[in-house]
Amino acid sequence: MSSKSDHKQELSLTASVSQQMARQLEAAAESDEEEIPVNASALSLGVRAQKKLLSKLSSKSVAKIFIDETSGRILDTIHKLARNYSGKRDADKLLKSIIKTIVKMGILYKNDLFTDHELKLIDEFRNRFHSLAKSIITLYEVDFKFDRSVLTRMCKECQDLTHKIISTHLTPKSHARIDFVYNYVSNLDFLEFSFNPNSTVNRAMIKEIVEDMQSLMDAGFL
Repeated sequence: MSSKSDHKQELSLTASVSQQMARQLEAAAESDEEEIPVNASALSLGVRAQKKLLSKLSSKSVAKIFIDETSGRILDTIHKLARNYSGKRDADKLLKSIIKTIVKMGILYKNDLFTDHELKLIDEFRNRFHSLAKSIITLYEVDFKFDRSVLTRMCKECQDLTHKIISTHLTPKSHARIDFVYNYVSNLDFLEFSFNPNSTVNRAMIKEIVEDMQSLMDAGFL
């Protein structure tokens, strides 16, 4: 008969990545410097972030904010690309910064805290981000020289709109986090690395991102 310790070990080995990540996050102090396990799920990080933020709000009208499975896969793949490009520390910071920004803006949106002007900016952002996603898909599908400046310009447009949307709501730290995200993903060297046609590994990861983006677009979510 197996001992209790053997049983616990077996459960640990069979637990999903999300379950393992949840336990590790519960046990660790929340900070920007906290490392993310290599197999961490963006979805589990999103759940943790939303719980932490929602627990600070007294309003009962706050709806549950979540990162869906498909978006979580996209974030996981971006995290892998970033880890291969500049190392685990920067990749972890990038992933956590994206998740925190999504959750905080989601809380503002769900609580109807945006003004009519800011809602118009959000609609404009959606249109720009939709165009950005289509450009990423096109650049992957067509076989001609990759124009890095196209994505850089589109990212800058989305970056400026994001700052305008949250200008009266979030702290300078949140603005700095937004700058880090956009400056990282629009960096010409990172884009060249990610879209390198000679890298079978990177091209496979871009293919995963493109397929998931296409799924979100087909469902009307992107």
